[in-house]
Amino acid sequence: MKIEAFIIHLERATARRQQVDALAAALPMPANIVDAVDGLSLSDNDIAKVYRRRLHSPKYPFELRKTEIACFLSHRKAWQSILDKDLDAGLIVEDDVAVGPDFGAIVDATKKVVRTTDFVRFPRWDRGENGPETVVGRSMTIIEPRVPGLGTQAQLVGRSAAEALLTFTATFDRPVDTTLQMHWLHSVRMLSARPIAIEEVDHLVGGSVIQNKSKPFGEILSRELRRTAYRLALKAMALSRR
Repeated sequence: MKIEAFIIHLERATARRQQVDALAAALPMPANIVDAVDGLSLSDNDIAKVYRRRLHSPKYPFELRKTEIACFLSHRKAWQSILDKDLDAGLIVEDDVAVGPDFGAIVDATKKVVRTTDFVRFPRWDRGENGPETVVGRSMTIIEPRVPGLGTQAQLVGRSAAEALLTFTATFDRPVDTTLQMHWLHSVRMLSARPIAIEEVDHLVGGSVIQNKSKPFGEILSRELRRTAYRLALKAMALSRR
């Protein structure tokens, strides 16, 4: 497969530049920098073109922040880059990720067995995903989760999968990772690789760039209740589509 890596990096996050260089050197293939969309630069008109609340069921209970919209648009840029460079797949990695010594071998094994229609997650933790094993090897396993986990730290995205996701997400109503969970709508096969071979290191490079301001306790409790209800509804819908 013809594959290149894409590191999503916000240009003004200068504290992360050294981390980006180290990540590029550690990846098992040539790496390109994708200039992340800056939430501070998004106008109301920019947002209206791509974001519309309550598009899909179950209804997402929160309005997206500009930074979440920018994050989604940044991943769309990476998916588009796969098509623009005429690749079979792209390894998309966020800039606050460190890869372990086994990551390259896991990626090499993965690309030998997946199709261009697949989206393979390399999660940061080994919990929250259950499903049939599609590939079992001596050193790795790939599962097809009934409900894919959250987070978009690292993933191998096939060309056809990227094309399908770009079409499906021309307008969106929730964060990129929760959108990816709805495999019954976008029809991309979502897979997840084991063992865990990445680590999120945002705490070492200036913290998250998707800020969440402090809220009163009552609002925090309300959000947690709505989040729990949403996740239960999503899981029920996912299981009913299998």
